[in-house]
Amino acid sequence: MVTQPAAAAPQITPPYGFQEVVALNKTHRVLLPKGRTVPVVFRNMNPIPVSYTEFPIASRDYPLVFISGDQGKTYTPMLVTGLASQQNLFVMWDNTWDRRAYVPAYVRRYPFVFADDKQNQRLILCIDRGAPIVAEGGQNPLFVDGQPSDYTNMAMEFCNNFEQERQRTEGFVALIKDMDLLDIREAHFTPRNPDGTPGQPQKLAEYYAVSEDKLRALPAEAFERELNRRSAGILGHLTQATRLTEWPIISQIADRFTGPRTA
Repeated sequence: MVTQPAAAAPQITPPYGFQEVVALNKTHRVLLPKGRTVPVVFRNMNPIPVSYTEFPIASRDYPLVFISGDQGKTYTPMLVTGLASQQNLFVMWDNTWDRRAYVPAYVRRYPFVFADDKQNQRLILCIDRGAPIVAEGGQNPLFVDGQPSDYTNMAMEFCNNFEQERQRTEGFVALIKDMDLLDIREAHFTPRNPDGTPGQPQKLAEYYAVSEDKLRALPAEAFERELNRRSAGILGHLTQATRLTEWPIISQIADRFTGPRTA
């Protein structure tokens, strides 16, 4: 009798902000979070990843930038949540997310995440074991009578949708990269002196943003044709915005980045 070797456990690389990601099992239990309480890992997170279908609503509250960690080979769209590293200005005194602002899907997904098991060509639902809500003796089991609970099924559906949006975002970002629409920019902040006068401007960071000049020069028909091809019709037929309001979800980033919050 030949014994088949046990399948190797997939190597899981924790996503940005996650700590100890493990495959979900039937012994995991959770303490459901209260209201809009922000998980600890996000209370000082800046920036936060965002999918391109979130751009219209998220850009109302946050500067939206593109960041590259490999000298421009790939880019990731991110929401800026503060004016300094590890500063999230949208977390209130009671550790809840600002009720006036959109909560990114990246935050709402936590502590669940799909891991790509390439060897077996499947996605595995995982959980961040380091999350405070994952606790021994938690009142909410993730499996009931051997089957995923309603809470687990909701998490699985959310993560599935999130993964699809992540893949579409990669295609969208590849489109604007291939069309050479991104330029590097600098963000600056002018603090106030104790007497209220403007202080010395400070450079906050370098980031990438869509060039409005390059966008204006792009043939609209070619852009729309390629955009619809890559979106595979998921969002219906997409068109470029008018010349007067070209890509309002990304424009004015520099002004919003340095502008003070008034609400």
